[in-house]
Amino acid sequence: MTTIFNPSDKKGGTVRVANAGTWDSLDPGETYYGYSWNFLRTYARSLVMFKPAPGDGSSELVPDLAEKLGEPSDGGKTWTYKLRKGVKFEDGTEVTSKDVKYAVLRSTDKETFPNGPAYFEGYLNLPDGYKGPYKSKDVNTDSAIETPDDQTIVFHLKQPFGGFDYFAMMPQTAPVPEAKDTGAKYKEHVIATGPYKFEKNEIDKGFTLVRNDKWDASTDPNRKALPDKYEVTMNVNADDIDNRLISGDLDIDITGTGVQPASLSRVLGDPALKANADNPSSTRLWYTSVSPTVAPLDNKACREAIQYATDRTGYQTAYGGSFSGGDIATNLLPPQIPGASKFDLYPAGADNKGDVEKAKAKLQECGQPNGFETNIAYRAERPKEKAAAEALQQSLGRVGIKLTLKAFPQGDYFSQFAGNPPYVKANNLGLALNGWQADWSDGFGFLSQIVDSRVIRETGGSSNVSVRIPDVDKLLDEAIGETDKSKREADWGAIDKRVMEEAVILPGVHAKSLLVRPKKLSNIFVSTAYGQYDYLSVGVA
Repeated sequence: MTTIFNPSDKKGGTVRVANAGTWDSLDPGETYYGYSWNFLRTYARSLVMFKPAPGDGSSELVPDLAEKLGEPSDGGKTWTYKLRKGVKFEDGTEVTSKDVKYAVLRSTDKETFPNGPAYFEGYLNLPDGYKGPYKSKDVNTDSAIETPDDQTIVFHLKQPFGGFDYFAMMPQTAPVPEAKDTGAKYKEHVIATGPYKFEKNEIDKGFTLVRNDKWDASTDPNRKALPDKYEVTMNVNADDIDNRLISGDLDIDITGTGVQPASLSRVLGDPALKANADNPSSTRLWYTSVSPTVAPLDNKACREAIQYATDRTGYQTAYGGSFSGGDIATNLLPPQIPGASKFDLYPAGADNKGDVEKAKAKLQECGQPNGFETNIAYRAERPKEKAAAEALQQSLGRVGIKLTLKAFPQGDYFSQFAGNPPYVKANNLGLALNGWQADWSDGFGFLSQIVDSRVIRETGGSSNVSVRIPDVDKLLDEAIGETDKSKREADWGAIDKRVMEEAVILPGVHAKSLLVRPKKLSNIFVSTAYGQYDYLSVGVA
């Protein structure tokens, strides 16, 4: 958790990785799973990165593709970065500032790239109606990004933002050569800038990374690049992954959310296995989105009935209990986020099993005294989400709310199903299992992409599935502009409460996980920034 386990600088060997589902995308401009951002650093370099270090050291931002962190001007509306010289793509072409600009601009095309955060299109001073370099090919974008020379890139914002280095940390700033861009198919062969490149890539089946001979360690102080190869397989049964981790036949469960309930007692009950496990907490909330666009959940009292009827202990048990699932949550912000404070607007009784009578009263209030029917979505490859959906099915059933479980693939969960507003409404997805970890550890990094209604995209891919509250959008803007740190942190707590007042999110647990430490790897440590093992730093023992 705070030190490196089995430190070594030995090079060579193969790291074996498995994913119970599929990636949302390997394209740096279109990915938003935490594990993907963690792993992507092996083959792509962004302007800035979290320091590869154990414990709180990983929360520090350090230059990556850039020579140093951004230089602000114009009161924080303009940010300038100088690129390191000598950084090359895998084909030997030198990376320039134009490649970074192109990468950022293409990521704003959310029709082509439905996944990924929406910070850049929200905050860059882009021309009105700009739709990315494919659809707005001849539009001058110097008002948003300038490249005065091959080593300099300048970002212009609509409003001051003191934390722009966090934007520069995102994979969307990893350079893309325009001449090699294949649009939506670029994920099939990303042109590498990191120490590894794709040897083969079978979409949704697996891929192999091998050494990139054009990577120059002298340009990269953050990567040791110890293994010779990473072999990744997808759509592997989650319980099989646990068994292989325990036996040593597999090194990494890429999603990093911990062992499944079926393996929990086995690990905790065997002293040898328990001694080889880690139990990190993270700035992650496992929760359920409650959609106000699906009747009768367009009535606030019906949504409140769900809050009261939920057996919180059942939700916690589904994720592995207090030890490896997490602490019961009654609000959004995890306790590690500055400004977070615990509150409970929908008390669930002394035993946390729900207030059935209060739930029935709310159903009466919303005109559904006998309950109602709706569907609940979850990711098919995630047994914990299925268990949580079943726990909700049982506890809500006590008051007549009938849930039908709907499983969807992890890779397309947000782009086509739970995060696609027309699909949600047409298919009666009143509830959707969800989870969120802060992009960085402050209120804005946690809240903005899940509670700001302006990030919702009717074409799908939104990380905000259910929050459409104008007051919250206004509060976010006010908090961003607040220069007093204590007042700004208090603003995050006020936003948390305002969202909970509308009952559009059902908090589950503030996450912990039980990770089985890889038997055959060196340099193992938990990155606080990702809440997982640091996949960039490992070697083969």
